[in-house]
Amino acid sequence: MTASAFRFSFQPFQPFQSRMRAAYGARKPRNGLLRFVLGLVGLGLLAVLVVVGVMVGALMLATGVIYRLVQGRGTLASRPRDAQVVDAEYRVIAKPPLPR
Repeated sequence: MTASAFRFSFQPFQPFQSRMRAAYGARKPRNGLLRFVLGLVGLGLLAVLVVVGVMVGALMLATGVIYRLVQGRGTLASRPRDAQVVDAEYRVIAKPPLPR
């Protein structure tokens, strides 16, 4: 399907649409060297964003680990006991087989 298949050709808006498409359309430069340099700039920007994202993620993980180490989890004796909680040992009993 061609690109012009989805364009609506309303006559009053046609010059405006044409100007907007020409003004904001993505165009590659014609010079081969400039194309290559802009491609490298784009790849460099992508690499910088990936590295920054990985560093931010690693910093968040390291901060969480350090926070846990400094704060500690506390001991069981330091936690207040609730009078409503029953502490016990349990064992699992196997289900009886179904009759045939």
